[in-house]
Amino acid sequence: MTPRHPEEDTIELMTPAEVAKVFRVAPKTVTQWAESGKLRSFRTLGGHRRYPTSEVMNLLYGTAR
Repeated sequence: MTPRHPEEDTIELMTPAEVAKVFRVAPKTVTQWAESGKLRSFRTLGGHRRYPTSEVMNLLYGTAR
């Protein structure tokens, strides 16, 4: 069994396309934010990024870390 991050079972996650739609930017921009540390992401077993909804909303409303 592959180890999972403990928060993966308890938090809601968004796809890059969903985050991009919220901010009206390209999905590639969202990926760049993750790579620069502006937005935390998780990787699925297939290697796709997912973003915690709470962090997306924090960034949107200016309450990000």
